[in-house]
Amino acid sequence: MSWKVSLEATAFNSGQFPPEGLPEIAMAGRSNVGKSTLVNAILGTKLAHVGRTPGKTRSVNFYLVDAGAVSFRLVDLPGYGYAKSGKAERRAWSQLTSSYVENRGSLVLVCHLADFRHGLTANDRALQEWLSARRKPFMVLFTKADKISRGKRRALLQEYVRDGLSSIDIPIVTSGEDRSGVEEARTFMQGVVDAIKHGV
Repeated sequence: MSWKVSLEATAFNSGQFPPEGLPEIAMAGRSNVGKSTLVNAILGTKLAHVGRTPGKTRSVNFYLVDAGAVSFRLVDLPGYGYAKSGKAERRAWSQLTSSYVENRGSLVLVCHLADFRHGLTANDRALQEWLSARRKPFMVLFTKADKISRGKRRALLQEYVRDGLSSIDIPIVTSGEDRSGVEEARTFMQGVVDAIKHGV
């Protein structure tokens, strides 16, 4: 399935968020989880900046997606929990993310990105608790599946699910490098937006 995508806005404060209207799906994950790589793979173009240094995304980036039957925004949130960033910087990122998640009426889903090699860290569980407290629906997308052999992926996913994690559906195991799970993630996102469009 082919998407037409463009960068609509880069916001360093809430006053720079574009007007609400289209449904929005946000991508959230700790620094160095491979978020920008996966965002690019899902969008099908290299719009998100991928850097060697974790915590590269310091703004909220809004990507306009025309998926044919439906249109929506994919929103790339700053990574969290990067130890080498200063407290003031981390606080600024946290305030920007909080402002978006708590006040954005157009937000219909948060995709929670977690490293498949490690499962949910303490930071990941804290994010899930924070989103749950605000009654924001979220779906787990595991990243960096290419680091785990294909034969071991199903068992590892089942182990993580057994250990207890929150997600509105069974987590999708993805890799921005070998494109594992990318089409599945795209289909899921389109399905969420389509259901809203038809009032399901």
